[in-house]
Amino acid sequence: MPTQELTDLTGTTALVTGASRGFGRGVAVALSAAGASVVAVARDRGLLDDLQAQLGDTVIPVVADASDAVVAGRLVEEYHPRTLVLNAGASPLARPLQRQTWETFSRNWEVDVQQVFNWTRESLLRPLDPGSVVIAFSSGAALGGSLLSGGYAGAKATIKFISAYAAAESERDALGVKFVSVLPKLSPATDLGANGVAAYAARQGVDVDTFLEVLGPALTPEQVGKAIVQLAADPGHDHPSYLLTVEGLSPIS
Repeated sequence: MPTQELTDLTGTTALVTGASRGFGRGVAVALSAAGASVVAVARDRGLLDDLQAQLGDTVIPVVADASDAVVAGRLVEEYHPRTLVLNAGASPLARPLQRQTWETFSRNWEVDVQQVFNWTRESLLRPLDPGSVVIAFSSGAALGGSLLSGGYAGAKATIKFISAYAAAESERDALGVKFVSVLPKLSPATDLGANGVAAYAARQGVDVDTFLEVLGPALTPEQVGKAIVQLAADPGHDHPSYLLTVEGLSPIS
């Protein structure tokens, strides 16, 4: 277990994409509670306003498309975050392969992968300050596949690779910026996860409650937020990627 002294996030800036709902909202809340000023990026103004009403002046809402390369460049330059959490992504169409089109199959490549690529690239080019942490959300599906979500699992596996490549470049150039990917287990606590759970339950011919009993305890946004704060604040969490379940963070190769 990590034993190094925790980094104090008080007074630092964190930027979270996809911050208005689900795991991203849980991360924004947790980082705010840890003392960071949180730049919350999402496309839904109403949900961002709700988040700001909940957290007050610790949140700076930014209505934008996180997959836009211009948005990534502008916001990295403007806010220069010490903690950057890349959570935004598209919900895949929950259908088997033959019922996908190329457009639906590749949706997560166009949104999720492009987002991580753009922000990671900007973090290396600027670069962010030594000691900064860039956390990219992959998925447990990157390890075992996801046959009802088109290219989703492959896109999430590529995010894991991008984060590892960036870590290698940071080390090569002695930037001191940590890049890490997090792979959360499927959970009905997000819209994406709930859609996936319903699709897999239907495919197995069982109801959602029965499927969830087999799946086990559900990962919550609060648990995800706590884990991301640990990665941001604890230098002992120095592995390139982690599986995230209700038991916490588990290093993976």
